[in-house]
Amino acid sequence: MPESAAGRVLRDRTAGLFLAAVVVSGFGSSAMSLAAGIWVKSLTGSDSLAALALFTVWLPVLFGPPLGAVADRLPRKPLLVWSNVVMALLLTTLTTVDSAGRIWILFAVLLVYGTAHVLMDAAESAVVAQAVDARLLGDFNGLRMMANEGMKLVAPLTGAALYARFGGGAVALLDAASFALAAGLYALLRVRRPAPAAEGGRGRHSGMRQVWGSPVLRPLVLAGSVTMLCAGLNGATLYAVVDGVLGRSPVYAGVLSVAQGVGSVAIGLLAGPLLRRLPERVFTAAGIAVFALAVGARALPYDAVALVACGLIGAGLPCVLIAAMTAVQRETPDAVLGRTAAAAGTLMMAPNAVALALGAGLVALMDVRVLLPLVGATGLLTAAWLVAGRRGKAPAGPRVSAAEA
Repeated sequence: MPESAAGRVLRDRTAGLFLAAVVVSGFGSSAMSLAAGIWVKSLTGSDSLAALALFTVWLPVLFGPPLGAVADRLPRKPLLVWSNVVMALLLTTLTTVDSAGRIWILFAVLLVYGTAHVLMDAAESAVVAQAVDARLLGDFNGLRMMANEGMKLVAPLTGAALYARFGGGAVALLDAASFALAAGLYALLRVRRPAPAAEGGRGRHSGMRQVWGSPVLRPLVLAGSVTMLCAGLNGATLYAVVDGVLGRSPVYAGVLSVAQGVGSVAIGLLAGPLLRRLPERVFTAAGIAVFALAVGARALPYDAVALVACGLIGAGLPCVLIAAMTAVQRETPDAVLGRTAAAAGTLMMAPNAVALALGAGLVALMDVRVLLPLVGATGLLTAAWLVAGRRGKAPAGPRVSAAEA
């Protein structure tokens, strides 16, 4: 029986080490992401400061292009190893945070935390593009998404339980251990050092130029930006839907989150095969359309509809991210791949952070049963725009050299 593409990805030593590192670090990061907000809330009693903890981690995403340029100019394997080592050491300092007066230490660490993740994501994208067959990049990125989302199903509960029993310091030590283990896995990678990035006029902004100047990347990243804006607005309505539409307690939000995670795990397995059978824009537009229809369905007051809708959101939303990152890895010259990946990440993920804040205000002003269909309609228009343009997937030919970039 022929081996599946996913099997070939997992059998590859470099890909396997990467996915193992994603699982390990993703578990610690997911546990910490929930515990940080609980920690701030319990020490300060402030809801706004608790929300600010999450925003602090997201803030470095806005500086993705310059951070990606740093990743391009440094040896990628040492960057991955030492970023994880530094974070492992830095997280141990959080064991001293035991009062509101020391909460600044937590915020400082969270800021470095977010910066390290942007740097490592840029370096990882470049190494993966070198190590994984271009025909298998969709499979790898789908499996990576599956690993990330799979950790989100179990890690936050683990972090909350650990926090309740031993406090925030224990969660920080768990996350530190995950970074240390990830550093060990990255140290086992065999990667070649890329050619130096071109200097001169293209230096700092070549990531954005690479995205904007590519007829393949530009529409995918723009569609991703609008979709993630819609995702942020949808996320901001979570508790309004649970309470006002479904008439449930806030705890029910956890059930809906699990349903969404299951959908994301499923699409992670299917993304590679679907990307080989469908044009990139069609795959992406189909995912956005599924996401958009499910968002609109969340306005209906039925538990079964809400659970199915959350599962479909989990399946549809990652499609644009998987397709866009796969295209970035395939289309971008190696010497500027880190900064291009970071630029694409900034363009797609920054709207999500903005929409979370905007959505909080809209929920206070507008009935979610009106807001959600409007968000869904925006998603459908985005999907229609994407397929109305030039169709088909560009051939996965050899990337141009750094000198040609």
